[in-house]
Amino acid sequence: MEKILRDSLDPSEIFVIDDSIRHLGHAGSSPSGETHFQVKITSDLFRGLSLVEQHRKIYSLLQEELKNGLHALEIESKY
Repeated sequence: MEKILRDSLDPSEIFVIDDSIRHLGHAGSSPSGETHFQVKITSDLFRGLSLVEQHRKIYSLLQEELKNGLHALEIESKY
């Protein structure tokens, strides 16, 4: 996930945190983890985009991960 975001958005700052342990037993969680993540990202490519557009861009880049077990993202994005 981090590589996809780095390669596509050329961020000046990025943090991807697996937060799955905090969601054990919740909808979409898996004992193996990697279902719930926090993404904090700063990219000049977000300039001129609304917060909703920034998040849509991130979700569109991660479509394959969402189809294969990623259940939830907590996103903090800025430029």
